[in-house]
Amino acid sequence: MVSLTLTRMAEGGIYDQLGGGFCRYSVDRYWQIPHFEKMLYDNGPLLALYAQAWLATGDPLYGRIANETADWILSDMQSPNGGFYSTRDADSEGEEGLYYVWTPEEVQDLLSEEQYEVFARYLGLNADANFEGKWHLTVRENQKSIADDRGTSEEKIADLVNTARSALLTVREKRIPPGRDEKQLTSWNALAIRGLAIAGMALERDDLIESARKSTEFILENMMVDGRLLASFKDDQARFPAYLDDHAFLIDALLELLQADWNNRYLEFAVDLAELLLEHFQDKEQGGFFFTADDHETLMHRPKPLADEAVPSGNGVAAFALQRLGFLLGETRYLDAAEKTLRNSWRAMEEYPHGHVSLLAALEEYIHHPEMIIIRGADDEINRWRKSAAKVYAPRRLVFAISSETEGLPGSLADRKPVPGETIAYRCVGNHCSLPIGSWEALAAELRENKEENSND
Repeated sequence: MVSLTLTRMAEGGIYDQLGGGFCRYSVDRYWQIPHFEKMLYDNGPLLALYAQAWLATGDPLYGRIANETADWILSDMQSPNGGFYSTRDADSEGEEGLYYVWTPEEVQDLLSEEQYEVFARYLGLNADANFEGKWHLTVRENQKSIADDRGTSEEKIADLVNTARSALLTVREKRIPPGRDEKQLTSWNALAIRGLAIAGMALERDDLIESARKSTEFILENMMVDGRLLASFKDDQARFPAYLDDHAFLIDALLELLQADWNNRYLEFAVDLAELLLEHFQDKEQGGFFFTADDHETLMHRPKPLADEAVPSGNGVAAFALQRLGFLLGETRYLDAAEKTLRNSWRAMEEYPHGHVSLLAALEEYIHHPEMIIIRGADDEINRWRKSAAKVYAPRRLVFAISSETEGLPGSLADRKPVPGETIAYRCVGNHCSLPIGSWEALAAELRENKEENSND
């Protein structure tokens, strides 16, 4: 079900077939025509999802879509200050979609006859116009079918399509682009950081991890003021007290970034955010978290949102991230806060489960505790172990490679000590950890055994 949905999204008009990245939603039942606005809050999570799908299935389509979406985020949405902009508008020159659509005559002028014949079949230029007398590109015929019909290889067809895409993109970039909302929102930046960290590991792209680091540094330098997080940055000014989503999404993102590149500052930042959540947002009597802080301006109603909407539920992500951070550090206060959130949300999950998937993900890890691999040793070797472990799709596994030179680790992490001159790993499930594992072969065997146990579950 997931593979079919991701494939149809990647082939449909909701995906920018030339420039990468996803539009906000489709306006027709066939997923040909989107609302042409591109949102950072969609593309960060979709980047993570396609990278994970590539790991899980090995389908090259998902790897290509993840790479192209990441390229679009880096080239079009990242500010020189490191943070990410919010949206690309739907309209340019007063018309929705004008930037993205074509006529067959325009495309014929740019391509050879062979390129056009293949490209037109692949992306629908040989069919009827589908958007106000023009053509929005969507996949209409797969490349294997075209190759078989023309008596050639899929590689040949892919080369023709990619050359044509490049030619059209070069011309499109000379058009007047849609406007860009250059607000930089903490919560949406967190979704992008998470997506880039996950994709950077899955696709083995250090540039994506570096981009995630830049956004994190931007938030640390600009959005933390007097020990409190702010929500929005525009015109060189940070404004507005941060909300539940800002804190929760950032903790979740930092835990992914720490797996890609350990940095004590980022762990300290995650802990600071967790403490702010518990101090200012938690409903200490009933459980769960309010959307606004206890010292926020007084509102008619102080909501405690549980359902996933355009972005994941702040309560769901808070429970999920606090639980993971609690297990990593052995911090029972974080685990207790997550459990109380799940108990407070139980009726909502039971009555309307498909509206509370973020909470269900946290519930799953409450029942089946996440597996954490802590690797200690010299930088080169621990990174080799980490990269090898990261090649396996294991959604309830976190892998942290921490240099033996790193000191001052908090909580139970301090007990995961290095052994001089060796590379070792600790495998922990919940609060229970193994003795040090002294070779990659032994660790790999443990990981395989655990994967088989999870499959049987």
